[in-house]
Amino acid sequence: MDVCEIMKFVDHTLLSQAATWEEIRVVCDDARRYGTASVCIPPSFVKQAAEYLEGSLPVCTVIGFPNGYQTTEVKGFETMDALQNGAAEIDMVIHVGALRAGQYDKVLEEIRTIKRICGSHILKVIIETCLLNESEKMEMCRIVAEAGADFIKTSTGFSTGGATSEDIQLFAEQTKGTIGIKAAGGIRSFEDAEKFLSLGATRLGTSRLVAILKKDPFTKNY
Repeated sequence: MDVCEIMKFVDHTLLSQAATWEEIRVVCDDARRYGTASVCIPPSFVKQAAEYLEGSLPVCTVIGFPNGYQTTEVKGFETMDALQNGAAEIDMVIHVGALRAGQYDKVLEEIRTIKRICGSHILKVIIETCLLNESEKMEMCRIVAEAGADFIKTSTGFSTGGATSEDIQLFAEQTKGTIGIKAAGGIRSFEDAEKFLSLGATRLGTSRLVAILKKDPFTKNY
């Protein structure tokens, strides 16, 4: 797979607490230049970015980020606000504690609620794999699909670990193509990206690939 093709799977991401509009604007410019799937940015910049991009690229933002322990009502309000401001895709964080306590119905209903608000807009569900055991990850594959969400996503990038080959393989085995799979966190090279895509990922959350191309625009014949 060549670089141009890989970039089509990338959510070019900047979620730093210290991000400024000037930095977000550069991310938007780079995402357009390199043909990424979307730009993933903090909710407070969604309206400005959507107006700046003028529909040339989907704006993705994060909900319940990064900890996921907000109430469903708060996550719902965040989602509505983001969509009204021009977001096309929503990446929400689950209540990890509820999952670990075995409150599967609660987690399922929250995702369903957010998906109802999203409607036709893409919803990706961040489950923070580094905090879960294998059975919990398997349960989340079932829950995310049953709730009607569009993607299951590995990580926020703000916890103790990111995407792993083992997790992407597990997701692919469990979901069998019924939903998308987003690998996020730890994608540091085009080799990493190609590996995750070959294992079943259908979206990649990273900023490193654009950084590589900006440093060497002829990387892999881009």
